Amino acid sequence: MLHLALPLLALSAVPFPQIEPILVRACLPCHDEAKGAGGVRLHTRAAAAKNLNAGLTRMINLDPNQPGAMPPGGQPLPAAERALIGAWIAEGAPWPGDRVLKLPEKAGKDDQSLTALIRRKIMSAPMPPAAKPYRQTIPGADAAFEMLPIPAGKFTMGGTEKDELPTRELKVEAFWMQKHEVTWDEYRLFMFANDTEKAAKDPIVDGVSRPTKPYVEMSFGMGLNGFPAISMTQHAANKYAQWLSAKTGHFYRLPTEAEWEYACRAGAPEPTALKDYAWFSSNTDGKYELVGKKLPNAWGLHDMLGNVMEWTLDGYAPYAPSQTSASEWAPSKGTYPQVARGGGWTDTAKKLRCAARTASDPSWKMQDPQIPKSIWYMTDAQSLGFRLVRPVNVPSVTLMHRAWNNGVEVE
Repeated sequence: MLHLALPLLALSAVPFPQIEPILVRACLPCHDEAKGAGGVRLHTRAAAAKNLNAGLTRMINLDPNQPGAMPPGGQPLPAAERALIGAWIAEGAPWPGDRVLKLPEKAGKDDQSLTALIRRKIMSAPMPPAAKPYRQTIPGADAAFEMLPIPAGKFTMGGTEKDELPTRELKVEAFWMQKHEVTWDEYRLFMFANDTEKAAKDPIVDGVSRPTKPYVEMSFGMGLNGFPAISMTQHAANKYAQWLSAKTGHFYRLPTEAEWEYACRAGAPEPTALKDYAWFSSNTDGKYELVGKKLPNAWGLHDMLGNVMEWTLDGYAPYAPSQTSASEWAPSKGTYPQVARGGGWTDTAKKLRCAARTASDPSWKMQDPQIPKSIWYMTDAQSLGFRLVRPVNVPSVTLMHRAWNNGVEVE
């Protein structure tokens, strides 16, 4: 059995910072200090010393269906990660003596009881007239946004690319959608809510999970006031929707893929003079632009194509031919991939189509130096944002909870 050696970390060919996120993500859920499945704990060098040996290398390289394969669940580590672990163990598994591995803080500290409280607040608030636009000011702030009515109807969803098939006709219930993408004026109230809301003392609003402070300035110098918020995870966008719902007493969530595509099409052909409607790689100056400066679509929505691509509720999965309603969505089965729509300022015109789908990827956090990586920020996705919808009919506590807690991340 190969016990942990004590070489200087700097002399290792496989630095521990490359190994730590793999151990945290793949091993610690079963082998942290609290759980210690099978008597194996990997949270400190001392605890791990008798277990980090050639046997572990063998187990992570077993066929995922064989007994003893690690990690369990049929999803093996990528080959590159298995090779790193093997090389690290062969070196004696160097580990900084004071480094204690911990699972990331749970992404959501709320549960269905909090959702029930928010829903009760929503049901007691007046509903704006259906099929009418309205302007919503965020309580306690000067920031406001506009919601436009999207009529009920039917449409044929899908396109010609492999992941856009099969096309099918879907029924759409009426909803409101934000006229523009969520801007920094709105989103920064949520990002720094722990600072700005200390005096608010609203237990419902305070119960919603908030982002940790970013380690860099998240507009990357491209502009704040009136510009789209960017580089948030789908989880962060969902939590913003929950926070905004708790603040306003109205139910907001991300659109489903189908709702987003229906609103993008707006019952009309896609624009041929794309430069009049969208910002993309050939008509921007290497950055995003102020929202609402291009022409709107037939339903008054700006920047559905271009500027920043937009999160939807869906996990990236093949379309279900049996789907009949636009309010149905495919829950995320893991951290990746999830679906963004519309293309952004870094994309070519070809990618700016109502049917086009973009799958999220770990490379969207590649430069994030945190270990484990942030559940709130996608630092390398600087053309990624979102806008929210508000269904005319308020759903059940269960469905509200599902929408706000889809895409919960554990890195």
